[in-house]
Amino acid sequence: MFVLITLAAPSFAEPDHETHEALRALFQQAQQALNERKLDELHPLLTHDFEATTITQEPITGREGVDRYFDAWFGPDKYMKSMRFDLEADALTDLSADQSWGIVRGTGVEHYEANEDYTFDFATRWTAVVERGDDAKWRIRSIHIGTNNLDNPVLTRVKSTMMKYGVVGALVTGLLCGVLGFVGGRLSRR
Repeated sequence: MFVLITLAAPSFAEPDHETHEALRALFQQAQQALNERKLDELHPLLTHDFEATTITQEPITGREGVDRYFDAWFGPDKYMKSMRFDLEADALTDLSADQSWGIVRGTGVEHYEANEDYTFDFATRWTAVVERGDDAKWRIRSIHIGTNNLDNPVLTRVKSTMMKYGVVGALVTGLLCGVLGFVGGRLSRR
């Protein structure tokens, strides 16, 4: 019985297991570097000609573009205090025939904390292209991240704020009209 189990086990193994383990490690390291804002640890995980489209639909070009993006958005005098990525692949990376590149997609949650102490959790979809370099190491060549523009935490906050101020505005307007009507009625009787 033991021999049969041992012989059968390889047939259940993931195809190209070592490659997929290397890709999992790549995305885990990239996610950790982003979450800890250690961009110097992220750079070697990206190709030199890296391209990205962020959740704000801003394009990033090259490793330096990553630095510029984070410098523009994050910090004590910027809009965002922090962010955290939790990305998960839908399936194994679809590898090219020569296994020099692959494409993978998945879901994610991006947690943002604004400097005004608001927090936002965006459900995202992402697609990435990975490339094996001449040194046989995998790197991220491109990533595109998108969110639902019709149902997201910023839109929900805007709707909530509009509703709150709309109700307050209606109450103030009603009260003001009532007071003006009362005063107008009293003045017209004289």
